[in-house]
Amino acid sequence: MEKIFLLICIVLIGNCAWSQDTATNKKLTRREEKNQRINAIVKLEEEGQIHFKSHFIGGFKLTTDGAGAFVEYGKAQTPKKSLLFQLEFTERKHPKEEKLQNDYSPTAPVIYGKINYFYPVKLGVQQQFLLGNKGNKNGVSVTANFGGGIILGLLRPYLVEVDKGNDTLVFVGYNSPDSNYFLNGPIVGGPSISEGWNKLKLVPGFYIKPSLRFDYGKYNEMVSAIEIGLTAEYYTKKIQQMINIKQHQFFLSAYVGIVFGKRKS
Repeated sequence: MEKIFLLICIVLIGNCAWSQDTATNKKLTRREEKNQRINAIVKLEEEGQIHFKSHFIGGFKLTTDGAGAFVEYGKAQTPKKSLLFQLEFTERKHPKEEKLQNDYSPTAPVIYGKINYFYPVKLGVQQQFLLGNKGNKNGVSVTANFGGGIILGLLRPYLVEVDKGNDTLVFVGYNSPDSNYFLNGPIVGGPSISEGWNKLKLVPGFYIKPSLRFDYGKYNEMVSAIEIGLTAEYYTKKIQQMINIKQHQFFLSAYVGIVFGKRKS
């Protein structure tokens, strides 16, 4: 009986050791494959090539008059040229905006004179050109991008909470039937995040955007970059943003963005 028990123990220990060896070998194989892939990428970098078929990235940007986010799909045409398809959502603010808090009420702050929130949604295409590739895996590649597309400007009414008397609180805007309350008060507080979406107005337009992208990702299969550029936008009619301030159809702004994503070879 003791011999049988000893034999079973030996078999179990052998199976455990074999399983551990198999798992270790698999890990080593995966590591070797990864190292080979990285070495191949580094070699291509040293030869001055970015060798990939496509990429998908996202990012955030700060503009001179707002902020936004974007996604991008890129399709390589040659080792030094790609076509970029982009979707972007931003909020554009007027430089005269100033938030004021009601010291006697814990409500949202008010921006006096603001008529609309302004959200440009852009759908466009850019041509990307490689200016300088990474000299090594710790280098920086530089690309120049130029293109443009169409815009759908979303105007969301800026609604303030007013007291109409008898403890009746309502939200009114500049173009509301009760606009006299919007202009003269008494204003209790600013808008909530949920107000005004059912009264959106759409203003179409188009834009152009030149930019430079500095990719400092360790390997070309990963995208980690900083982008700087300009955006020029033109709309089919003037955009109402603030009361008694000149309205514009053309907007020019600079931006800086953080880009991250991955390439596929």
